[in-house]
Amino acid sequence: MVWTLQVEYAIQNTGLHKCESRVKKQLNDLAMLVREDLSAVHLQTLQALIVLDIHARDITTMLYEKQVTSLNDFNWIAQLRYYLERLPEKKSERQASGLRRVSVRQTIADLPYGNEYLGNTTRLVITPLTDRCFRALTAAYHLNYGGAPEGPAGTGKTETTKDLAKAIARMCVVFNCSDNIKAQEFEKLLRGLAATGGWGCFDEFN
Repeated sequence: MVWTLQVEYAIQNTGLHKCESRVKKQLNDLAMLVREDLSAVHLQTLQALIVLDIHARDITTMLYEKQVTSLNDFNWIAQLRYYLERLPEKKSERQASGLRRVSVRQTIADLPYGNEYLGNTTRLVITPLTDRCFRALTAAYHLNYGGAPEGPAGTGKTETTKDLAKAIARMCVVFNCSDNIKAQEFEKLLRGLAATGGWGCFDEFN
């Protein structure tokens, strides 16, 4: 969320060169912290932050090199961005005007942040292919569709789906399908997902 604010402010005002320098400095500071004597919990948190900050650095550098000067540029709106927004005021609830929510945007998608506590987990290294998969899945989710990543075994289809669920704070249940699964078992799984609002990742669905 802070990175989104910094980049948008830089695009509109100061320019992306200073923002790029700030992101690199923050990444170097995190790298220095890793060398200290830390607990396993703190070390894992820093590892996840470094993975995300490396991607933020790469995106900021790309935006600077492509001389992005508009918030509507596709190179910017194609990124996963977080915003803290004020909820619309309701006449029946006068106190609701002070409430805020976090929304996640990417291309046409505008998704509510799930606020699901998933624990202190690791994050997937984000590549250009991961970004493309994220764009397809978020757009499909925004349009009330599902997604079906296709590719050879071991290329990270399941892990990419799980990492996107982490990015928008949604519980993701991975279910390995097989010929032995009965309709009643699958029904229970679907009912549970519908009740909790979580995602279902059906591995080997074919």
